[in-house]
Amino acid sequence: MVKSSVFLKQLFHRRHWKIEPHHQKIYLTFDDGPIPEVTPWVLELLKKHNAKASFFCIGDNIQKNPEIFKQIIAEGHAIGNHTQNHLNGWKTDIEVYLENIDKCQNSMARHQVYTNLFRPPYGKCTHQQAHKLRQKGMQLIMWDVLTKDYDKKVSKEKAFNVYQKTSEAGSIVVLHDSLKAFETLSDLLPRILESKPEHLEFAKIEF
Repeated sequence: MVKSSVFLKQLFHRRHWKIEPHHQKIYLTFDDGPIPEVTPWVLELLKKHNAKASFFCIGDNIQKNPEIFKQIIAEGHAIGNHTQNHLNGWKTDIEVYLENIDKCQNSMARHQVYTNLFRPPYGKCTHQQAHKLRQKGMQLIMWDVLTKDYDKKVSKEKAFNVYQKTSEAGSIVVLHDSLKAFETLSDLLPRILESKPEHLEFAKIEF
């Protein structure tokens, strides 16, 4: 797994796998929201620990849950684009993919929000798609810590151990404010926030 991760980072070196030179920060990111069953709980916990994060939102969920989207903004977190309908870039025609990303941008624009942060669903985005996005000024945000909170085969303890063993200053950590992930997230996120070293802070991604 380590070798594969290194290979991917070399192959897709123009994507952001870590954030430098912000050495005293860890970047928690949440994919797939906003949804009423999970996102408000995440926001409440982040506020309790005075932590900022980045939310990679699905445009369709923004349209269904506008008040929760407004809450993310009001509480000072970063917003990222996660496509309108959670498309797999490897299985989607480039024009359809880019149009779907634009739809998500439009869903945000209705709330006077613009983002240059993009995370491809499943981490799957072709070189050509990525090139077109960079031409539009988008920053492709990947990760170096994948807890697999969405995977029922991964125990809560293993998910936390992955975080503890692989996160460091500059790390981008993938979590999910989704129903699929909530059973693990409800155990994992409090432990992550409570275990933060004093010299580090949880920060949002900004470019």
